[in-house]
Amino acid sequence: MAIPVILDVDTGLDDACALLLAALHPDLDLRAVTCVAGNADVDQVVRNTQVVLAAAGRHEVPVARGATRPLLEPARPARHVHGEDGLGDLDHAALGLPTEPAEVDQRHAVELLRDELLAAVSAGEPVILVPLGPLTNIALLLRSYPETAKGLARIVFMGGAAAVGNATAAAEFNVWHDPEAAAIVLDAARELQVPVTMYGLDVFYDVRITLDEADLLLAMQQPAGRLAGALIRAQCERFAATSATIGDAGAVCAVLDPAGLTTASLAVHVELAGARTRGQTVVDQRQWVGDLDHDPHGIPPTQVDVALGVDGERWRALWLAAVGRSGSGDTGR
Repeated sequence: MAIPVILDVDTGLDDACALLLAALHPDLDLRAVTCVAGNADVDQVVRNTQVVLAAAGRHEVPVARGATRPLLEPARPARHVHGEDGLGDLDHAALGLPTEPAEVDQRHAVELLRDELLAAVSAGEPVILVPLGPLTNIALLLRSYPETAKGLARIVFMGGAAAVGNATAAAEFNVWHDPEAAAIVLDAARELQVPVTMYGLDVFYDVRITLDEADLLLAMQQPAGRLAGALIRAQCERFAATSATIGDAGAVCAVLDPAGLTTASLAVHVELAGARTRGQTVVDQRQWVGDLDHDPHGIPPTQVDVALGVDGERWRALWLAAVGRSGSGDTGR
């Protein structure tokens, strides 16, 4: 049976790569997509998400609008990476993409997540939740409706890092954008006994598609293939490179093919107070269990499966095979 998944997105270029994979791969049952402010404002995220799902022929997947900003701070869109519209400022008409928005689910994203997860509890079919943006919606969900945790098989989120940052020298963008939400999600997941995988910057850039492969996709007749090629080409042009990462799509690959990912169960803490380290995921990789009296913090209580290595070639082939599908009809339930 196909794996039931829900994506929570802030659809920019790499979220779009992930959405295409989740919408087109026959081994995934994409139940819903919820949207959060991050790479772009939340209304643009909703629009971008609708465009991607329409290109994949998945009009039936419910899309809901969620949090418009982080819990405590204003939204800070990443236009310098994803363009003014969050989707690389692509020429939609030239790619054959829809120009009119589809209908949005009238429920708030948190309500849609609640309803889908409670339905999963009733059906005895736990869902894998894949957050690809700031964790604002997920924090609100788990604190407002903790009973929904029984409908979660696992949370696989794109965010954080064991060793590097991008929004700052210490912090990855999704966690940095709403660090309180990230801290709440990790704390709630521990309390509610939901397993968590952190797909962070340590592996984020290691699954790459070449410019030549992007041009082959652009030459396809199907909108999904053309969009996939355009997403890669837009990144290559923006960063003057001959290849681009599929980024967030790696978190979806981790659901489809977990054997392609090397993880370690490690204690993780989200730094909230540091002047230069706010938003950092502090990953405790100490390999000893000796006297910790000298460490006033001790070991963080939350254990996370942290991604430390990935088979980039294996997942590159996985993504290319999926986005090369027709996308010409509904493939879900």
